[in-house]
Amino acid sequence: MVDIGKSLNRPPAYPTKFFGCELGAQTQIDLKNERYIVNGAHDGEKLQDILDDFIQKFVLCPACENPETNLHVEAKKEKIGQKCVACGYSGVISLTHRLITFILKNPPGQEENSTPSKKDKKNRRDKKGQNNSQTKMQNGNASPGHESKGSKPVADAPSAQNDNFGDDDWSEDTSEAAVKARELEGLSMRTKGLTMTDDLELTEQERLQLFYTFVENKKKQNDFASKAIVAEAERLEVKDKAVLILAELCFDADMASQISKYAPLFKKFLINNHKAQKHLLGAFEILVGKSFPIKLMVKVPRLLQLLYEKDFVDEEVLLEWAPKVSKKYVSKEISGQIHEKAAPFIKWLREAEEESSEEEEDDDVDVVYATAVEKEKIMAQQKLNESKAEEDDGDIDIDDI
Repeated sequence: MVDIGKSLNRPPAYPTKFFGCELGAQTQIDLKNERYIVNGAHDGEKLQDILDDFIQKFVLCPACENPETNLHVEAKKEKIGQKCVACGYSGVISLTHRLITFILKNPPGQEENSTPSKKDKKNRRDKKGQNNSQTKMQNGNASPGHESKGSKPVADAPSAQNDNFGDDDWSEDTSEAAVKARELEGLSMRTKGLTMTDDLELTEQERLQLFYTFVENKKKQNDFASKAIVAEAERLEVKDKAVLILAELCFDADMASQISKYAPLFKKFLINNHKAQKHLLGAFEILVGKSFPIKLMVKVPRLLQLLYEKDFVDEEVLLEWAPKVSKKYVSKEISGQIHEKAAPFIKWLREAEEESSEEEEDDDVDVVYATAVEKEKIMAQQKLNESKAEEDDGDIDIDDI
């Protein structure tokens, strides 16, 4: 943000606050350490669009569209003048954007002094106290070397500028009146959709629709970056049901080959998440029973096997799903057909589980049996050794005699 401010000849706080206004997000400005923060998870491309909007409104010359402009603030008259170095244009910014108020309180060139350190504040208080004492002495209120009882140095009152940088978080007001006001100010719908607080106030269905639009755009851009998609699902608090959207947008009649292709993305939502796995089986029923019944219905056993082998769905979730014919995602009749087609795979899964259990039991028996045989051999060897020892002892005794 510091680099952006330098290139645009604007204080970095201006575009930071502009982001905060447009996104309805809190901002944190630490001038001393040059830290400019916009809270929340936001898409990089959207941020670029908002920055372009800032440049159009507060940087480019209205006459020649050259960025070589300077701002001149007249706080008392509540005017912000703009002068172009390139063409000589001089005029007033006549916008009603909330950033105008911030700029009036924080004119260009004064932001460096807006966050004094504790030491600076103490020095100013001490200096102010000395000035007050001198004034009192000159007016005869106090003699040299003597102060009136109870008199204290008066500290500087914090300026509006300091208050704004230090305390004002400029978070977006989400009240009905404020929303209408922002619409009147020309707040674009694309950026309003990014407002975290507003989004979380929507119904789950509306948030799922936002997630659908987000993933759909990613697909069009051929940009299935799993981190960005997971972050958006978490931001909208729809991570469990997000697989319903992903399945609709990622899978079609060629689902068998697409399972491997999109496995890394789906695993971000499905690993150790049985709720999401159950929703995925719901999405599977929709794909097979509604979207592509002719091509996918006959492939149900193979598709379920792929979902199992690629770790989309755990064994226990599949075995729990198998006996439950439900009309939650498709009609009960279609759901019954899908479960009927799935029967061979479920049978194989159960038999594999039973065989696995039997093998484990056999392994235990083998271990016990082997141990018992080994003990018998050891005991027999010990007896043989003892017998030989006794014979040896007898021979020794006779020889000695």
